[in-house]
Amino acid sequence: MTRSIQSLTRSTLGAIALAAAAGLTGTAQAQTALTLSNWVPPTHWLPQEILVRWSDDVKQATDGRVNVNMLPKAVGSPPQHWELARKGVADVTWGNFTYEPERFKHLWFAELPMMGSNAEAGSVALWRTYQKFLAGHDAFKGVVVLGVAMFGGGQFHHPAKLIDSPDDLQGQKVRMGGPIQKRLLEALGAVPVSAPATKAYEMLEGGAIDASLHPVESVVNFRLDGKLKQHSIVPGGLYDAAFFLVMNERKFKALPAADQAAILKVSGEALSRRWGQAFDAQNKAAEAKMRADGHVFGQPNAALLEKIRGVRGAMLKDLQAEGPSFGVADYGAMVGFYEQQYRALAH
Repeated sequence: MTRSIQSLTRSTLGAIALAAAAGLTGTAQAQTALTLSNWVPPTHWLPQEILVRWSDDVKQATDGRVNVNMLPKAVGSPPQHWELARKGVADVTWGNFTYEPERFKHLWFAELPMMGSNAEAGSVALWRTYQKFLAGHDAFKGVVVLGVAMFGGGQFHHPAKLIDSPDDLQGQKVRMGGPIQKRLLEALGAVPVSAPATKAYEMLEGGAIDASLHPVESVVNFRLDGKLKQHSIVPGGLYDAAFFLVMNERKFKALPAADQAAILKVSGEALSRRWGQAFDAQNKAAEAKMRADGHVFGQPNAALLEKIRGVRGAMLKDLQAEGPSFGVADYGAMVGFYEQQYRALAH
């Protein structure tokens, strides 16, 4: 081999090595790992059907450049998860808006009685309402809202009797989880007992509560169907819950524009729709299982339904009056938009 050929070979090999190193560096720089904090057991259907599937969608949409990794355990309590994302303790979190009720009074309307029992329609309607009326409000700053969801209506569940009339609730200790449920139960003559759904079994076992509020799916998925066998179904739901999936805003903006666009494409209305569909499927399957097991399902009588409608009306009136204080000039218009969207989607 001549000296010139040796020199050319060395320079060629060197160029190849530099190119390979540059390619590896570029790959490392292009890959982003996001952390996701989840506060229910990883075996629960929600992480599996919503969070994991969304994470897979993000990876595919970004051609593997963005990976969302679920942490082995939550980095805080459920009510802290919005703030955990806002502060960047975790990059992505999910939770319930009314875990911080005063901060998110904007969205109380979605959890009121009789707002609808179709979780898919409710979830998409809530996403559209958020986009139209709330996306620019200060309460939502610091994060990128990636999706919202409703669970399709919570109901009365009792071990031994069907809650049929107002008299059936007088003095009954009922487990509940939020300010709307508390006000509703108090107005109906029951005694609200605040506790997470995960505590319901031991509270029923120990006699601390007489009944409990849950969506139908939670009775089965929290293994309460051995205790709660009588189910009073309010048309349109006794109450509901509004959920979010959010990402730290700084982390999102640090991503390349193409990856931001890819994440948004698999989030938003598409994610909200899937989330609602999953709740609908879970509610349907849980009801079928419990009916097959001999559980009793019924509807409250006209007197109790009328009292529930009265509470709903009073709360909407209060929210309309308070709306300007938390940045919603015409709360009634926002509620009307949501209801119009829901009706169109549910039929």
